[in-house]
Amino acid sequence: MSETPVLDTVAAITAASIEEFNAPPAALLLIRLAALVAVDAPEVSYVAHIGPSVDAGITIDDVQNVLVAVAPIVGTPRVMSAAAKITAALGFVILVAEAELEAELEAEEDGLA
Repeated sequence: MSETPVLDTVAAITAASIEEFNAPPAALLLIRLAALVAVDAPEVSYVAHIGPSVDAGITIDDVQNVLVAVAPIVGTPRVMSAAAKITAALGFVILVAEAELEAELEAEEDGLA
C-alpha cells in the first residue's frame, strides 16, 4: 500500500475524469471551478486548480463569469465564500512563487560570490 493512499486515489479519479472529458482543458477547469463553488470547497481545492487554469489560459474575467453564472443557483453566500477563498488561494500561490524566486536569486548570488 502506498504512503499516500488518499492522494493517490484523488489523483487517479482526476486523471480518469480528464481522460474521459471531451472538450478543451479550459472548459473542464471552468466546470470544475463551478463545482468547487457549489460545494463550498476549501482554499486548498482552489490552489490545486490555479496552475492548470493558468496553463489553460483562464483569466480572472473567466473566473468572475463563472461566479456570476452560478450565483442564481448556489446563492450569494457560496459565491462570496468562493471569491474570498479564490483570492486567498491566489495570494498563497503568489507568496510561494515569490519565495521560490528569492531562493533561486540567492542561490545564483551565492554561486557568483
